[in-house]
Amino acid sequence: MNRPYGMLAELTYGCPLHCPYCSNPLNLADYREELTTAEWQRVLAEARALGVLQLHLSGGEPLGRRDLEEIVASARGLGLYTNLITSSLGLSPQRAEGLRAAGLDHVQISIQADEPALSDRIAGTTSYEHKVAAARMVKEMDWPLTLNVVIHRHNIDRVGGLLDLAEELGADRIELANTQYYGWAWRNREALMPSRAQLGKAEAVVRAARERLEGKMEIIYVIPDYYSLYPKPCMDGWGQRQLTVTPNGGVLPCPAAHTLELPRASVRESSLEWIWDESPLFNRFRGTDWMPDPCRSCDRREIDFGGCRCQAFQLTGDAARTDPVCHLSPDHDLVADAVRAANEGPEPGVADLIPRVRTRKSSDSPTGLEYSRRVP
Repeated sequence: MNRPYGMLAELTYGCPLHCPYCSNPLNLADYREELTTAEWQRVLAEARALGVLQLHLSGGEPLGRRDLEEIVASARGLGLYTNLITSSLGLSPQRAEGLRAAGLDHVQISIQADEPALSDRIAGTTSYEHKVAAARMVKEMDWPLTLNVVIHRHNIDRVGGLLDLAEELGADRIELANTQYYGWAWRNREALMPSRAQLGKAEAVVRAARERLEGKMEIIYVIPDYYSLYPKPCMDGWGQRQLTVTPNGGVLPCPAAHTLELPRASVRESSLEWIWDESPLFNRFRGTDWMPDPCRSCDRREIDFGGCRCQAFQLTGDAARTDPVCHLSPDHDLVADAVRAANEGPEPGVADLIPRVRTRKSSDSPTGLEYSRRVP
């Protein structure tokens, strides 16, 4: 059986940003009982024993955890490569020095646009200037820097400016990832989906930048699923190479799998090894035996593994259906209709976006944030 090489540790869902494409769960109140420092340290040891080599520390905002340095130091002691995925809000020089001393290997900063007002509007809070300053600090401290940009209708025309900004900041890598429609992005799908014309222009800009910056900066560009001929493989295959641990200890084959109506698995109830090898959740869509036609008889069945299970569930209500993104899917019209609306309907503005629900301050939680009980 394949072993996982990467683990996404979602340390908290508390976050100072309110991005309208956030893929975290809508009902944050379910995740208030966050794992303690000792629990995370045990999970990291179990992950390393299972074969994990790369640890991605995310959220929400992982800097909200007061024990982040302890978690990083434990990971370093286990020989894990650590990547901090952050908004950078909370990354002061003192905090950065502490994380470097703890052994943090890499920093990945999200940015919403290359223009301050637009970036702050999308993020739902004043943050652009801090993000740029934090990126400069990361490079001054000799960390590898990745910029991560979620691309959508309201910033895709700024791809050239974003690439220029990444080059100016000395980023080693930039990820331009078109929105995946889960969580808040699903609620905002009509306002977020770009047009074909926008995609064509952006792809031409990216191609030119790759040629110009080859060997200097890595450029990752992920096209929108809805515009693809075939679906993407779910995390290199469901339960094949990656796993996610949520703030309250839930374990998932992919970050969005909390939406599926499947048996749950938790590190508070079972070992990570048992969850990976034996749990019904991780075995439900492993391999190809579960597949219906047209996937079962398709030559691509071990390339894209039937596509995204969460997307299939989101669109059809059945996680075992062929991903409707695939042009061979019997449900492909669901995607084609959404694409048609994005290209023929009235053009939505930034004001049409619904921001992610806010959190409140609390002195009792590990992050100092109290999760809102509001469900949209």
